[in-house]
Amino acid sequence: MSGNSAYDPEHPTFLQKIIRFSAENRWLVMAASALLIALSFWTMRTIPMDALPDLSDTQVIVYSKWDRSPDIVEDQVTYPIVTSLLGAPKVKAVRGLSDFGFSYVYVIFEDGTDIYWARSRVLEYLSKITSNLPPGVKTELGPDATSVGWVYQYALVDHTGQHSMDELRSHQDWFLRYSLQSVPGVAEVATVGGQARQFQVSVNPNKLASYRIPIDTVIQAVKSANSEVGGRLVEYSGREYMIRGRGYVKATKDLESAVLKAENGTPVRLGDVATVSLGPEMRRGLADLDGHGDVVGGIVIMRQGENALNVIDRVKTRLADLKASLPKGVEVVPVYDRSILIHDAIKTVKHKLIEEMIIVSIIILIFLWHVPSAIVPIITIPVSVALAFIPMYGIGQNANLMSLAGIAISIGVLVDGAIVEVENAYRKIEKWIEAGKPGDFYHVRLEALMEVGPSVFFSLLVVAVSFLPIFTLLDQEGRLFKPLAYSKNLAMAIAAILALTLDPAMRMLFARVEPFMFKPRWLAWTFTQHRGG
Repeated sequence: MSGNSAYDPEHPTFLQKIIRFSAENRWLVMAASALLIALSFWTMRTIPMDALPDLSDTQVIVYSKWDRSPDIVEDQVTYPIVTSLLGAPKVKAVRGLSDFGFSYVYVIFEDGTDIYWARSRVLEYLSKITSNLPPGVKTELGPDATSVGWVYQYALVDHTGQHSMDELRSHQDWFLRYSLQSVPGVAEVATVGGQARQFQVSVNPNKLASYRIPIDTVIQAVKSANSEVGGRLVEYSGREYMIRGRGYVKATKDLESAVLKAENGTPVRLGDVATVSLGPEMRRGLADLDGHGDVVGGIVIMRQGENALNVIDRVKTRLADLKASLPKGVEVVPVYDRSILIHDAIKTVKHKLIEEMIIVSIIILIFLWHVPSAIVPIITIPVSVALAFIPMYGIGQNANLMSLAGIAISIGVLVDGAIVEVENAYRKIEKWIEAGKPGDFYHVRLEALMEVGPSVFFSLLVVAVSFLPIFTLLDQEGRLFKPLAYSKNLAMAIAAILALTLDPAMRMLFARVEPFMFKPRWLAWTFTQHRGG
């Protein structure tokens, strides 16, 4: 690069003007770089982090519940919902799944579609078909999360064995779940395991037939026996009294006393024709997670676009606050914690990045054998890596294995520009010394920088352009490899900008008149042979 050049001292190009400005105002450039580096450290602490990129599609799940057989659910619920959503905008595919008592419809949108815009469109199209669904069908949307939103899971463990599974399930359903669902970033807390507290009514068909009572009457009596009604206000002696009927079921006798009919002035109660009991015998809580059987727990689902580490930390903090209010002997034990995976993945890549930086720096020191000149390419590596996090944060790209791998594979190329500038400066200064040191040394140094600076800038951009075809990948392939291409291209672009700004500023700061005086004899012989003599 130090041969014939298009460099014209009288008519410098725009890039050469930038190099001259950076070299002449090196303290200003270095101060601005220091501010950007400080901003990059703040960005690295706040950028969303995850183990892997989110490969899931933008989808909305429509859940319908109806106690019918799968074929009836398919014909009267799933099929009408699927057909109504086929014409929604930006919909790529609609898939339906029917089973006994429920139906799932997955609406998959085009890549890049805002999840909340998609949910609004699904609700809009559902409003057209809901009135045509059979009575009793309950339809709702799934949480605003992705398929990788499962970030934390816990279990309620009773070390005393004094609490039944239905008690733990009730505590999870009516206390823990709502407390955790209010944590910022949590889309849903799903309960797993355990058994909900229930009353079972076993009807004797012979007695029911003898009293000539249809089964519908029994069902209606059970519903009526578990309800509360409000009355009116009664004024008495200048005071108002509120009248209400309290009828929530608290024990089996409350259902057994429900009246089905009156025969010859004698009421026929539910206990005369049926046996009322609690649900299946509730086992006691497990002393540890290694036991057999059921365990009550919860799954925390993260809202789409949130920082997984921050959400998990908030959930852990809330669980720690709720520890004192748990039933005696009950402990919340984490079963799955994605933050461990994220920290391990980021730690592995971070160590590899540091190792690469150290190895490249050692090689630069060995072959340049001039500490002031080697400082520039060595400093360029961490600065380029740190500044790359600023645009990554700006475009919403999180830090994961793929994005950090893109930075890792670009480390060896980041210093190419700085090394070329060093080599060209050596040649210029060597010729200047051989000519008797005419003129000013710093002028020769600046001329060497301006001669190869534009070529270095464009050579780094050419390397970045080589990764542009990755952005044409679609679907899961694109979501997997685009973070790598983004981070590598951003790091290369920043290295190209540093070759015009920070590198010339530091080069002029660490310039020496005789840079070859520390070069060992064997290395000087190597350069001489390489140059042909």
